[in-house]
Amino acid sequence: MRYLTKEWYNLCQMTGLHFGMRSHKGTYQKDEDLYIRLKKRKEKEFLKMEREIYDFDPREMLEIYDGSVFVSADKFIAGEEIHDEDTIVYHMTDEEKDRINKLIEEYDSREPFDVDKYRMEFNKRQAMIQSENINNLPSNLYSQIADPRVFALGYCTKEILSQLKELSKENEIEVSAVLNEYTKAQKEKMIPEQLRERFGFHDCQVMSCEFNQNIVFYLDTSGGFTENNKIIFKDAKIIKQEKSLEGSYWLYEELYIIEGGYEAHMLFAGEDIHELTINCKDIIIQTMM
Repeated sequence: MRYLTKEWYNLCQMTGLHFGMRSHKGTYQKDEDLYIRLKKRKEKEFLKMEREIYDFDPREMLEIYDGSVFVSADKFIAGEEIHDEDTIVYHMTDEEKDRINKLIEEYDSREPFDVDKYRMEFNKRQAMIQSENINNLPSNLYSQIADPRVFALGYCTKEILSQLKELSKENEIEVSAVLNEYTKAQKEKMIPEQLRERFGFHDCQVMSCEFNQNIVFYLDTSGGFTENNKIIFKDAKIIKQEKSLEGSYWLYEELYIIEGGYEAHMLFAGEDIHELTINCKDIIIQTMM
């Protein structure tokens, strides 16, 4: 990757360091009783949210979406009179209904809500947040935290909160600057417009790959923003591959024209963030049923 690198991606994760954080006057020093009280509060909130998700009946998805009437956004925003031709009645496809019916079957046969399981999950997430804070926060800022456990719960001093907001703002400016440079560079490349529009698979999962004269990806697009689930890199050569691709999620891509074809740079998320670069004669994007 020339622009949307691993370093850039990690910086993206640090543009909201202050999100969910609250200042608390008790965080200037380590206080075990305070930690226990705040942990109980946060754990209770977590269990409540998870139970609500657990108890959500997929039948509501059928009721909410199938047959829903959508109005033209332009007409709605402008406050204009809405006519029949300005509305669209959305009907689910058979595939969507089958997917929801499968969720309904799973919902009806699910085990009782396991409080202990979700308590363990809460503790696991807290440990992960503490680890990420050690790795991501500048050492001069991290050293000001009296109790990393309380910080991971979302509480800090007002001075630290102010620094988090400022650091988030600085990181956001840098992220946007790189993104603008990337966008400008991509526009300067004479890439066919159809390929440029279709070569984007953010949040799609790589299910399998074939590495022969052609390199072929098969994707699960259920979490993405496209229905195109097969990519063929014709007469391809791997320039850089850091990790196995199967099971990884596609994050970002860069596409360049080279002599005799294209150079595709891709960023994936698996156990960690990793890159793939391929040179190829052509790129074919298909939708397989």
